[in-house]
Amino acid sequence: MSRIQTSRRLAAILAADVVGYSRMMASDEVGTLTALKRHRELVFNPAVAQHNGRVIKLIGDGTLVEFGSVVDAVNCAIAVQTAVPSDATSVGKIVLRVGVNLGDVIIDGDDIYGVGVNVAARLEALAAPGGICISGIVNENVENRIDVVFEDGGDVTVKNIDRPIRVWKWPSTALVKPLSATPDNAPRTVLRDMLPSLAVLPFQNMSGDPEQNYFADGIVQDLITALSRFRSFAVTARNSSFVYKGRATDIRQVARELGVRYVLEGSVRFSGSRLRVTVELVEGTTGTHLWATKFDADIVGIFDIQDRITESVVAIVQPRIQRAELDYSRSTRPESVDAYDLYLQALQKLNTESGDENEVGIALLERAIELEPDYATALALAAASYQHPVAMGLPTLSADDAERSLELARRALASAPDDPIVLAECGMVRHSTGRDYDQGLLMLLRALETNPHDATIVWRAGIAHLKGGSLDEAQALFERAVRLSPGDAFIGLTGIAHIHMARGNFEEALDFARRSLAHNSRFPATHWMLIAGNAHLGRLDDARRALEALQKLSPDVSLAGIRRGQHSKDPHRTQVLIDGMRLAGMPEV
Repeated sequence: MSRIQTSRRLAAILAADVVGYSRMMASDEVGTLTALKRHRELVFNPAVAQHNGRVIKLIGDGTLVEFGSVVDAVNCAIAVQTAVPSDATSVGKIVLRVGVNLGDVIIDGDDIYGVGVNVAARLEALAAPGGICISGIVNENVENRIDVVFEDGGDVTVKNIDRPIRVWKWPSTALVKPLSATPDNAPRTVLRDMLPSLAVLPFQNMSGDPEQNYFADGIVQDLITALSRFRSFAVTARNSSFVYKGRATDIRQVARELGVRYVLEGSVRFSGSRLRVTVELVEGTTGTHLWATKFDADIVGIFDIQDRITESVVAIVQPRIQRAELDYSRSTRPESVDAYDLYLQALQKLNTESGDENEVGIALLERAIELEPDYATALALAAASYQHPVAMGLPTLSADDAERSLELARRALASAPDDPIVLAECGMVRHSTGRDYDQGLLMLLRALETNPHDATIVWRAGIAHLKGGSLDEAQALFERAVRLSPGDAFIGLTGIAHIHMARGNFEEALDFARRSLAHNSRFPATHWMLIAGNAHLGRLDDARRALEALQKLSPDVSLAGIRRGQHSKDPHRTQVLIDGMRLAGMPEV
């Protein structure tokens, strides 16, 4: 018996399989097989032949194809995923995932083996339904030689491959839509598909000096990196947005082509020793300008300027997008029952700081969690919302609120243990409801390390230090939060007032409390500072007037309620508030 000779060669490998094939076969075996055969006949095989491929094997619904050219392999994948067959009815609901790799393979007769083949199979499993996933080496070889743009999916560790693989995906996560609901594809919200999406376009260099392009490109790269840390929206990768460098563009067309809802654009102009950078956030569907700003500076210390611009823009863009999403949800999707829309509707209620609205917001979040039990952001926000009335000294919704808050926090962390928003919300729950000050602080510091530009995370880390850490660190964080988000300055200013209160600096505490009141007169904690600070200074008439203002906001406020929510690792930091408010005549219960 003769032995078949094996050899090695470099080849592009395409792996494909059918989404939901097992469920489809269980539902309609004959119809599924007929549709698969027709799909191969009308779509897959013609695309392989047109792009000079060789079908190596068919494994049930899976197919392995070899190409001599990596460009041919990717173009074949695109042709398969974008084809509209002349007889679409007979193809039925056949939707593929496709992976493409370039690597060394072992040729054994008509078959091929090796790591190159294994990686292609792993990439196929990472592709979205109807999408394509390629390896980093494939992307390097086909960049600017094909008609679509792949989005950087980062480094991924896959089974039986001893090193992480850099993956690139098409279409972008912003474009991927859930499959239609069918008996074998149960309706279920795909959360990442509903998140808003943003593209940062290359900034225009208005100086007429090509050597200054590096600065403009550096700002954009920093913005993309920093904005990508937010989990509340998707950011298009640099290689996608930089396709538009040097091109006159219509923002609405760019938004359509990239599949994004928002576009950030800008310009850089050098004039002598001066620099001006302008930045604009635009809604992509209508071209409406949502926000714009400019930075003027001396070019001495240019890279410090770059960092300052990045920090300032990133801090503003996230809340602006969230505000636009709330408006979008309110105006166009008020009856939606998708989990993401329920989450947005809950945010609208929770932002009012009203006890009744907080209860409505929690109910909306509970509905979102019913639809998506692993929706980490909704779980974390719900956990924090159960805890919030307690922290504000208000009556709880039920006797089981604390237990429910901790349960939801555990579920959120199990679902997304590295998400900075989840860490921040659950860290607050851990130290406020669970009274685990050290662990709560560590979680918030992890969140801060993951996303240092999120003002909400910054002031929450300040609260964690105020309750169970360093007062100096707390003050630095509150000051940073005020700088990052002036619109929410009242939180940081009140935090600084509390720090001065704990140190016995009552005049300074009153100064910051008054500044906070000018920003937001409906924040209960600001009134606590005004009451206690005036009382400790012997200004009881002023303290009682501040108490009356608080009681209009929170008729059920009491020392017992505030004590229940405003505990701390160092009891003095809370007791100084309680003692001052008792002097002013706040009821015990």
